[in-house]
This record gives sequence, C-alpha cells and structure tokens, in this order.
Amino acid sequence: MFRSGLAAATAFLACGVTLPAFAADAFDPPVVEAAPTPVYETQSFGGWYLRGDLDYHWMDFRGADYIIYGAPGITGTFDDGDLKGAFSLGGGVGYQIDPHFRVDLTGDYWFKSDFEGSTSGFCADGLPCTSSDKSSVEVFLLLANAYVDLGTYNGFTPYVGAGIGGAYVKWDELTNTTRDGSFKHEGGGDWRFAYAAMAGVSYCLTENALLDVGYRFSHINGGKMFGYAVGAGPGYDDGFNTHEVRGGLRWQFGGSSCADPVVYQPEPVAVYKK
Repeated sequence: MFRSGLAAATAFLACGVTLPAFAADAFDPPVVEAAPTPVYETQSFGGWYLRGDLDYHWMDFRGADYIIYGAPGITGTFDDGDLKGAFSLGGGVGYQIDPHFRVDLTGDYWFKSDFEGSTSGFCADGLPCTSSDKSSVEVFLLLANAYVDLGTYNGFTPYVGAGIGGAYVKWDELTNTTRDGSFKHEGGGDWRFAYAAMAGVSYCLTENALLDVGYRFSHINGGKMFGYAVGAGPGYDDGFNTHEVRGGLRWQFGGSSCADPVVYQPEPVAVYKK
C-alpha cells in the first residue's frame, strides 16, 4: 500500500508540473503575421498630343463639265482625265480622352498633282476635233477627326477613325490644245466640303512617342476648275476620291496608351501561428 500511495503522489506532482505548461500553450493568443501592402499600378492616359504626318496619295478624277459659249443650255464634258500621285505633309493637335477614344484637328497640304485629260468638240473649221488638256491641282485639307483605339498589344495599337471638314482646292491654269492652237484658261479655286475614313496602327517608341502608320480615304466635293477662254468655260470638276498611305509621329503629353496596363496584387491572407 505504501508503494501505491507513493506512485499516486508522484503522478499527481507530475500532472501539476505539466498541466500549466499545456494550458499556457493552448490558450495564448495567436500571432498574426503582418500582411504586405497591396501594390496598385494605374495606367497613365489622357492629355494633349501633337502629330506630324507624311503621305503619298492618289486622287481619282471624277469628271468635269464646262459651258460651251454660244450654245445656251448645252454643256461639254471631259472624255477622260487622270491625276498623278503626289506627296503631302500634315500636322495637328489632339486630345486622348481615355485609353480607347481620342480626337484631333489636322491640316494637310497636298503638293501639286499633274492633270492630263481630253475633250471632244469642233474646231474653227467646223469639223470635229479632240483637245489635249493639261493642268495641276493642289489642296489644303482641314479635318476634325475622332478615333477608336482598339487596345494595346505588345506596344501595337490598331485604330479606326473618321473625319469631317473642308478642303481648299486650287487649280493651275488649264492649257487646252487643238489643231487650232493652244489656249489657256484661268484656274479656279474654292473651299469645298470634305470627309474621311481611316484605319491604321500605332507603335510605342517610348512612353510618350508613337509611330503611326495607316490608310486614309477622303472625299472632296466638286467645284470650279477653270474659267472662260475662246468659246468654252467656265468648267467645274465633280470632285475627288483620294487614297492615302500615311506615316507619322505622335507626341503624347501626360502619358499615353504606351503606359503599362493596370496591375492589382491581391492582399495575401493573414497567417495565424500558434
């Protein structure tokens, strides 16, 4: 019995020593590991930009009519006409409203395109004859444009756009040559309604500088082509459809679609340690 009592006492003392340590371990408050601060990176966009463009264009001559002197109510038409391709220079100022929409105002000077055409009529001897007609035309095109940027992929941003405005068209004098000789008509000049549609892609050279290449179709209404001389005139062209291959640079102030996209790093879950 003595041995049994001693064993019981030893066991009681052992429990007295171990129980407080177990209880302290079980009921101490957990340690919360500090979570790192989430990282937010916002995309930079918006603000003004400047642009400069160089292009090569082809103008489709859509025909022309002229008054025949001494024949009221009767007009003549060009049998054919062709305008050669030419270069142009342009510039503008715009505003990037958001990553997908921007607007700008552009002005382009189209260098002279040489014109060759022919008309049919009667010469001084009363017999039918054909004339050879030569001139040239230059244009200043002013447009207000809006574009939709279709997203940026590895620095490339495709876009589509449209513009509306006016064009000042200035013809040089028209030289009309038949077997009767050569006659000169004063060239006409006037403002006309114009519109355009364009598509292209820009590439990020830096965060603010973009290379822009694309295609633009523009239409210019008809207007005065030449004045009266030796029995004919004035004459009025039917306008132009123009196809342009364009390249240029845009400089964006205050950031652009070239900035890194929005990045969000979720806040990690806190870790509880016992």
